[in-house]
Amino acid sequence: MGVIEQVGSEVDSLHVGDFVIAPFYFCDNTCVNCLNGVSTSCLGGGWWSAVDRNGAPVDGAQGEFVRVPQADGTLVATPGVPDDALIPSLLALSDVMGTGHHAAISAGVTRGSTVAVVGDGAVGLCAILAAKRLGASRIIAMSRHADRQAIARKFGATDIVETRGEQGVADLIHVLGGIGADCVLECVGTKESMDQAIRSTRPGGMVGYVGVPNGGPELPIRQLFNSNIGVNGGVAPVRGYIEELLPEVLAGKLNPGLVFDREMPLSEVAEAYAAMDKRHATKVLLRP
Repeated sequence: MGVIEQVGSEVDSLHVGDFVIAPFYFCDNTCVNCLNGVSTSCLGGGWWSAVDRNGAPVDGAQGEFVRVPQADGTLVATPGVPDDALIPSLLALSDVMGTGHHAAISAGVTRGSTVAVVGDGAVGLCAILAAKRLGASRIIAMSRHADRQAIARKFGATDIVETRGEQGVADLIHVLGGIGADCVLECVGTKESMDQAIRSTRPGGMVGYVGVPNGGPELPIRQLFNSNIGVNGGVAPVRGYIEELLPEVLAGKLNPGLVFDREMPLSEVAEAYAAMDKRHATKVLLRP
């Protein structure tokens, strides 16, 4: 996020002084893929620290100043400069809240759904908040960390399951009265987490996955076939969710910023990543 200092000659909707939110990628928001809701596959888009469609280098987004390609499509301006207290929740819209929301949307969470969330990082916690917002009747957070369990409860988790693997699946099914969850949100991306997610889903249920694949997650096609379990998800097109969620953040109805439990200066970005890696912080907010 930041304040616009300068605009290019072809930028129409943004002005110097606007406070803007940027997703973790850039996009034109007009191509067929963007209009189909998959702006992460924008035909004219790309990633920070890469190149734009003209081959020009694109700045990394964790810098004091950033050149934003496709600014009209990429950036979302807030109505005026927000109060400082809103900064964490607005920042969450650039990535983790939209990603958690994508997990819930991909799994088909709706009013009355039973939901299990695998992963208690910032995305998993935001997935709990998204499920609550969409009307889930029961939300089980699979978490072994007391500080994150506390956030999960604030976000709407009705139950906590601390165990993992076979025991974790058994405990979750016990909590739900002998059957798996309607919707399971996989927010880790490992072989073990995907396996746990699938086995925690009731027959005919859906897994929504947003965990970046790491460690060889696999899909057991025969198991999915036999149980009619679906798997849906991928890299979250958060740009398409910002304008939907923004009014609720501005109104104080949605507070995903609670996942930011530490603030550090931009000059200490390496230390910030280390703090998250060592679980000394759930999510770090960087300021220049």
